[in-house]
Amino acid sequence: MFDRRGFLGSSAASLLVAGCTSASRRQPVKGGRIRVAGATSSTADTIDPARQMAVMDYCRCNMFYDGLIKLDENLRPEPALAEAIDSKDGRVWTLKLRQGVRFHDGKPLTPADVVYSLRRHKDPSVGSTARTFMSQFEEVAPFGEDGVRITLTAPNADLPAILGIPQFMIVRDQTRSFTTANGTGPFRCAEFNPGVRSISTRYDDYWRGPVRLGEVELFAISDESARINALLSHDVDLISEVNPRMARRLSETGLKLLSSKSGGYTDLVMRLDQRPGRSPAFVEGMKLLMDREAMQQVIFRGYATIANDHPIPPTNRYFDPSLPQRPFDPDRAAHLFRKAGLAGARIPVVVSGAAVHSEDMAMLMQNAAGKAGIGLDIQRRPTDGYWAHNWMKDPVGFGNLNGRPTADIIFTQLYASHAAWNESGWRNERFDRLLLEARGSTDEGLRHTIYAEMQRMVHREAGVGIPLFLNMIDAYTPRVKGMASRSQGGLMGYDFASHVWLEDA
Repeated sequence: MFDRRGFLGSSAASLLVAGCTSASRRQPVKGGRIRVAGATSSTADTIDPARQMAVMDYCRCNMFYDGLIKLDENLRPEPALAEAIDSKDGRVWTLKLRQGVRFHDGKPLTPADVVYSLRRHKDPSVGSTARTFMSQFEEVAPFGEDGVRITLTAPNADLPAILGIPQFMIVRDQTRSFTTANGTGPFRCAEFNPGVRSISTRYDDYWRGPVRLGEVELFAISDESARINALLSHDVDLISEVNPRMARRLSETGLKLLSSKSGGYTDLVMRLDQRPGRSPAFVEGMKLLMDREAMQQVIFRGYATIANDHPIPPTNRYFDPSLPQRPFDPDRAAHLFRKAGLAGARIPVVVSGAAVHSEDMAMLMQNAAGKAGIGLDIQRRPTDGYWAHNWMKDPVGFGNLNGRPTADIIFTQLYASHAAWNESGWRNERFDRLLLEARGSTDEGLRHTIYAEMQRMVHREAGVGIPLFLNMIDAYTPRVKGMASRSQGGLMGYDFASHVWLEDA
């Protein structure tokens, strides 16, 4: 059993074992059909859990698959397909699989399915968006008839949380085609047309017991006005990514709103391996053009929390409140632009509806840039293909990231030197060493100290400007019941289909 005193003083494994009875079976209920409109989709949409990276992907995969671990509404690990997870040293972990779980094709869940699902992330041809975590996995092997043993290269108390990220959902052994889905989740895949829509039907033999909805049609309406009008006319029941400026007006019509605080953000990305981002003075100057309070009030109407150019939100236990807040300072920015040899320059800045409110944020920065002696040329790109063709490729543009449950996951996936999603291409050997040190430390105080230094390094050196942590706002008709805020993000942490029901169904 994982020793509370021996590793980090707070054992996720102990929590999981204590919570194993949480998945009591529900009574079958009548379903009903719900139509849900997200904000973005493209032909790159996927139902391969390993490759998911966008809101619509997360929603679909939550319907079709389960993970070994599930993160609750407060991002704490709880049991799912693994009913117990134990470790004595934080390095070698054993997982006991839940019995009686079947895939949609009727095959039972086995250790071979879990081993295959985890190992495939190491295969470059899979294109896993969680591949960066696999460098920590030394071995994944069956353990007895109903278990799996994971051996890490070094201790990591956060392994249960890592196994709870969406990409680590479990597929059938040797699955290679994802034109449809064969998972253990609460819904079967009846239709999947990338960039168009998906239709999911309730799986009555779900191991937790049937969910309440009978069918979910999920698609995107990229135009904000059209999406809102579809809800107002009751053509859809639920929409995501509501503009904060519309929140009050929608509420006055009798529609329901759900605002979820999260660690997600829209960030300015300046590639450090391209001009003008190669100049530290330029990068710092651009961060000083962010009027965070104006963005918070004018763009987000208070539905956001001011951030400080690093990705650890105030709700995270390792957040460093002592780091001075970067100010809005066009005069200082002007000095830095002159130092970078860019006085009078016109800088292209790429925006898209795919990066939530990036155009609004860029326009506020554009007004400030004039006072700082440069021009910002806002270049709009379509949502379809933005993540594949623009994000992390344009010299200056915007990204949009969902929150992550732990500091280790955030820094590993987004800021380690060789992370696939290292947006600005920032590399720092000391940062990488600190990441490993914090991950394996048994001293909670030392972890706080290390993560505080890492926040300062990202704040000071990385080519990202993070002005705000965003609330995600969903709107829905009164017939939709059961909506509740979750820290993972909007649409109940992208898992609405497992929880909501229709009043008149």
